[in-house]
Amino acid sequence: MNGIIIAMLLALLIPIYEAYRDSHIWQKMLAFASIATKTSMMILVVSVLRDDWMIGVVGVLILSVGNAALMLLAHVIKRSDEAGLYEP
Repeated sequence: MNGIIIAMLLALLIPIYEAYRDSHIWQKMLAFASIATKTSMMILVVSVLRDDWMIGVVGVLILSVGNAALMLLAHVIKRSDEAGLYEP
């Protein structure tokens, strides 16, 4: 059980490093989407291992709503980029 969680935490470090290293906004947003997805999957695994479905509901909400908010932000940045309002 602990090995699964440790492996998931190590996989979570990859997009964190990528977001820290890269200065391009789209690469950072991709890394943040990956972090949100991996974190919610970790919450779902922990909820199954603990047999606690209330934690699982929180994981599903983070998975669905968190990525939707990130996609909305990506759309706003894309629109402002097209209009010439965004300067990195």
